[in-house]
Amino acid sequence: MAGPAESMDALERVRGWRDTLNEHGLVAHEPILGDWSAASGYAAGQRLLGEHFTAAFCGNDQMALGLIHALNEAHRPVPGQVSVIGFDDIPEAAHFSPPLTTMHQDFAQLGRDAMEVMLAVLTDELAPNPLLRVPQLVVRASTAPPPGLK
Repeated sequence: MAGPAESMDALERVRGWRDTLNEHGLVAHEPILGDWSAASGYAAGQRLLGEHFTAAFCGNDQMALGLIHALNEAHRPVPGQVSVIGFDDIPEAAHFSPPLTTMHQDFAQLGRDAMEVMLAVLTDELAPNPLLRVPQLVVRASTAPPPGLK
């Protein structure tokens, strides 16, 4: 599940997801678009209930929360039948039920990088080329091997 089509962050997260699946010989299906809200994750979960899937990668933690809600209502336990991964590692992610596996972003460092570039531009200095910031996987209880592979 991805964020809005016009969002650069959403597009980059989808690109990373597709690239990683391709590297592992897995097929990337077209993502369902959301609006970053738990409600859009819930709606996506309801749309997916007729589908067979064992894992879902959500463009942010709020959409993952909504997806987990829809799966729980349909008696499709997370992670027993479906693993769910979010993105951002919001403080509440550790307190979801189950605690959410997610990609951690260092928002404070990203903000410092952006300010450094902006200040350089405002003072007519050569803007630094910010370092590539790679999110880190935080494994919690919302993921497990697919049923039958345990």
